[in-house]
Amino acid sequence: MVRIFCKNNNKSKSFEAGVDLIDVCKRMNLELPYKPVAARVNNEVVGLTYRVYRNKDIEFLDITSEDGMRMYVRSLTFVMMKAMHELFPGRTVRFENPISKGYYCRMETELTESEVDKVREAMHKIIERDIHFHRIECHTAEAMKIFSKIGRGDKVRQLETYGSLYASYYMLEDYIDYYYGGLLPSTGYLTLFEIEKFCDGVLLRVPDRDKPMSLEDKVPQEKLQERFTERLRWQQIMGVETVGDFNKAIIEGHGIELVNVSEALQEKRIAFIADEIKRRGSRVVLIAGPSSSGKTTTGKRLSVHLMACGLKPYAISLDDFFLNRTQTPLKEDGDYDFESIYSIDLPYFNESLSKILAGEEIPLPHYNFQKGEREYLGNTIKLTPQMVLVIEGTHGLNPMLTAQIPEEEKFRIYVSALTSIKLDFHNYIPTSDNRLLRRMLRDYKYRGYDAVETIRRWPDVREGEEKWIFPYQENADVMFNSALLYELAVLKPHVEPLLRQVPENREEYSVARRLLKFLEYIVPLPDKELPPTSLIREFLGGSSFTY
Repeated sequence: MVRIFCKNNNKSKSFEAGVDLIDVCKRMNLELPYKPVAARVNNEVVGLTYRVYRNKDIEFLDITSEDGMRMYVRSLTFVMMKAMHELFPGRTVRFENPISKGYYCRMETELTESEVDKVREAMHKIIERDIHFHRIECHTAEAMKIFSKIGRGDKVRQLETYGSLYASYYMLEDYIDYYYGGLLPSTGYLTLFEIEKFCDGVLLRVPDRDKPMSLEDKVPQEKLQERFTERLRWQQIMGVETVGDFNKAIIEGHGIELVNVSEALQEKRIAFIADEIKRRGSRVVLIAGPSSSGKTTTGKRLSVHLMACGLKPYAISLDDFFLNRTQTPLKEDGDYDFESIYSIDLPYFNESLSKILAGEEIPLPHYNFQKGEREYLGNTIKLTPQMVLVIEGTHGLNPMLTAQIPEEEKFRIYVSALTSIKLDFHNYIPTSDNRLLRRMLRDYKYRGYDAVETIRRWPDVREGEEKWIFPYQENADVMFNSALLYELAVLKPHVEPLLRQVPENREEYSVARRLLKFLEYIVPLPDKELPPTSLIREFLGGSSFTY
């Protein structure tokens, strides 16, 4: 017998060894608002077919949880790939990127509306039959033969460089595929989805985590999709679409070439942005983006190019315009809400900016974070004809921030790390994971936080981004992708030791395990050859810029 402690109801119960989690859930008589789709066993996320042979702590998850939704989306993707395989055998399908609150997928040939309707119908039939997902483990060499036989060269290349004796794959009837992470027990768990034409492919729409009985509302994100498309085009030119492609290039000695090309592409984009600012005659440059997107380095590199255009950039920090702490708005739990735009003294900021643009000389504030007060240290500013104000901060694209400033004076830049590589054609790497690894390293090096603390704070950071940043990203005049093709390989040796230090008895362990698992697939790359101006130096250290 084994003893199981269920965190959902804080009760323990004995079961026979080998019991699966589906049975445990039934016999616990849990009253949950939605059907469980996954579980955390000793703080590691697993599927419901997991069998228990020792005493465990278990927490059942539904799709309102991030881990539950991941498992739902993976399983739904498997069903879509099976449907497309049945309808269009021999065609390659790529699961490209999240966009518009859904997931963009494409074939080598564009699907018509009627073909998309057939895919949807085939998916519904697979779901209605409630087919079980089966996980099979075998020698890696055998898995490579299987994927080679079905034409999945992307998966073969990944397995070639994986370095593990054993590998696994999944079967849905006679259709074979691989998904990074667990799957639902069967297709019948997939209660809600939609699929529709999008760009040259399709958009897979999924339930809203906050309202699981409804689909996510589709959000127009044309500018963001343009950056994803640009990224894909360059990766195809370089022949590096997946981790397997990248690993082979590193092993064959092309690592420095990938670094140089990646850096050159970013430099070219920043030069274009500087030229555009000069052409428009904009005097206020606003740089915004989510946490660890590289806004600060982007601003510093842009300033260099603005000087090369004959302009004189002057950096202004939004932090210096915070309200005094006693006036800062509060969150529901009573903590200060520093993520809110209302934590900034908006009237004072707009008044100051208007006076600067009118040619007045004004004193600049400095925010003393220890005292929680604005103070004045004698710094002043007066705009000269060649001067450009460069303002970097979370709320740069929010219209409220610069409501009193004429539109023709402003140039808005949105910076985000749009991860530049996939694990394989059916498994993408979330952009938020890329940024979390960056933040984890920076927190450790410069703020004294360990990985537990960074992971613990991350949900609050993400909540603030969803509320105050992402709704305004399409307001940008240009978008800048700060992700570098090689960066996960460079981050890997630095973040793996931090992740391994997360203890099993912490809730953050599940995130650490997930990140460690996908990093296993990536061949590391030494950072000694990176230029001192590289954006990734903001997190690694060794930058020629002062922060």
